Amino acid sequence: MSTKVVEGKNIKRDYHVGGGLFRGARTVHAVKGVSFSVEKGKTLAIVGESGCGKSTLARIITLIDPATSGELFIDGNKVDIARDGLSKEMRRKVQIVFQNPYGSLNPRQKIGDVLGEPLLINTDKPAEERRDLAMKMLKKVGLGPEHYNRYPHMFSGGQRQRIAIARALMLNPSLLVLDEPVSALDLSVQAQVLNLLADLQDEFQLTYVFISHDLSVVRYIADRVVVMYLGHIVEQGTTDQIFSPPYHPYTEALLSAVPIADTAVHKKHIVLKGELPSPMNPPSGCPFQTRCPRKIGAICETELPPVKELAPGHKIMCHLPDDVLRAMEPVIALGNSKERAA
Repeated sequence: MSTKVVEGKNIKRDYHVGGGLFRGARTVHAVKGVSFSVEKGKTLAIVGESGCGKSTLARIITLIDPATSGELFIDGNKVDIARDGLSKEMRRKVQIVFQNPYGSLNPRQKIGDVLGEPLLINTDKPAEERRDLAMKMLKKVGLGPEHYNRYPHMFSGGQRQRIAIARALMLNPSLLVLDEPVSALDLSVQAQVLNLLADLQDEFQLTYVFISHDLSVVRYIADRVVVMYLGHIVEQGTTDQIFSPPYHPYTEALLSAVPIADTAVHKKHIVLKGELPSPMNPPSGCPFQTRCPRKIGAICETELPPVKELAPGHKIMCHLPDDVLRAMEPVIALGNSKERAA
């Protein structure tokens, strides 16, 4: 029997932007009725361009930012997503690793203090036990006891991200939200951190929500993928379903941009026309209709597409008939997902 560690139902997030001299106040609908779930020990990847709402959703899941409406369940318990900040109980269950390893660590704290602080704030463990646990966690992420008394500026970007991951794991969370955790790292270091995350997930049965704009990274770590565009989920499914093949034209465009070293693999290159519309002034109808190469007429411009299930668990938001979607030529078929990063 599967266990859902986190489940979101129809989550929305609006931002009210004050007016200026020539323009009145406006509302930005950053997340528009998003639903998702993640099972224990699995990884859900949320992908899309900048401005699609993926990082906003990550901040709602971790209760850093409140939601406008919707429901969120963590370990089967409903949490109040209309309030700011985590309760002490939820802080133990949900942790986040941010994108920038250079800005997420206090430069004035030694690494031992960085790792021990979550235990100091949230538990009554004595100092000696906090130190022992921090030492063990350093070893888990590939660092040694000699790093305990060093400062963040003495580490590389990859090492700092390992420290950030170690800090997030100190409270044994049920859910770890990873917000673009490798995008600021060199490619070789990205692979090392991705492999570390996979090893930690296997060892501790961790559940991840992985935020990314890079499908080549997502392929190695995700069990399921959610593709967002202008606050909507336009396609979701297992990683194998999304990669071979996707059905939504936006997912196809993202996938066509994935670099492939194998010259035997045939891939269409799709270039989307136009810019991503402003969330302050989204298009009517289908959110993707201003850039869609398969636009079929007025219905795309006036009506929000239905969400249809083309295969068990594989959903797409599109006006095109099911048989037309299934007959589309695949952009690329990359084969098995969750291979070890190289």
